[in-house]
Amino acid sequence: MRLNRFLARAGVSSRRGADVVIAAGRVTVNGAVVTDLGTTVDPETDTVAVDGRAVALPESPTYIVLNKPAGYVVTMSDPQGRPTVADLVSGAGKGVVPVGRLDAATEGLLLLTNDGELAYRATHPSFELPKVYEVVARGVLTDEESATLEAGVELDGRLTAQAEVELLSTARHTTLATITIHEGRKRQVRRMFEAVGHPVRNLKRLSVGPLVLADLRPGRWRRLSETEIEALRGALGLTGS
Repeated sequence: MRLNRFLARAGVSSRRGADVVIAAGRVTVNGAVVTDLGTTVDPETDTVAVDGRAVALPESPTYIVLNKPAGYVVTMSDPQGRPTVADLVSGAGKGVVPVGRLDAATEGLLLLTNDGELAYRATHPSFELPKVYEVVARGVLTDEESATLEAGVELDGRLTAQAEVELLSTARHTTLATITIHEGRKRQVRRMFEAVGHPVRNLKRLSVGPLVLADLRPGRWRRLSETEIEALRGALGLTGS
């Protein structure tokens, strides 16, 4: 296995980032510094270290989806003592970490894995994994406002990428809709709806790429099936890697 792929799968960085680490002389193989980007290693017999600290592949990559309830922060530890998703996934596997983010008030699908390379790609904007959210917003969203959301609204001085909005129902000055986005800006969906005058009351992520929340109960998690793993890796250009 090429050294940069080994480091990526071990969760050190992306393959490109691993090349930088290798070229800087920060990696040793069996105690010897290597800087050749074409170096290969045998994960079974070679000892690899970064900055003097040994790194290894997970015994087997773990991929799970969690239905995150509101009130939990997406981190494995919190200095403020708030509930974290780590509290919900004990026993899932060694080294699993959240992929991407959901704000504390948002519910829904969260992918966690110890596959560093897949996690990097899943959060990189160049791969544009579609994310579908169910939105309960104040007020009645008009067709014109839907079109504005789809075309892009200005956040932090630049337009959001094109989105797809489906209006499901309106009742008592409330709108139920889904929105599909291809970015991951901080609090993006909430800020988009605020920009057109409809603050979000409830937000749930229904899917990420080929992964679907379906009937998974809040606070529960499950392992991905082989079919789901293959589909996700394919969506991220990792087929055959």
